[in-house]
Amino acid sequence: MIRHCVFIRFNEEASVEHRQALFSQLAALQSRLNGISAFHAGINVSPETGMDHGFADGFMIDFDTAEDRDAYLADEEHQAIGAQLVQSAEGGTAGILVFDMDIADGV
Repeated sequence: MIRHCVFIRFNEEASVEHRQALFSQLAALQSRLNGISAFHAGINVSPETGMDHGFADGFMIDFDTAEDRDAYLADEEHQAIGAQLVQSAEGGTAGILVFDMDIADGV
């Protein structure tokens, strides 16, 4: 399983409603694309002040396989939503952190 983690520093113009709309659009991809087993989005609630380096929002998608993740990355609708995320992030791509982890069974 691949866990696709994306953390975002939204710019000041990105309202809470806009952020939620983007996350809803991403969540909706689960009904159309194969191999997405989970989607979670939300705000950072860690008590460790400053450790988030300003990445206050994020989402995670669990894919059954790396091929399923790759199909998601190539999907036109995902790419359009991703472009909106980049436009809404502080400094464009500098305001987005992507981390994919291969989750082994039982670990």
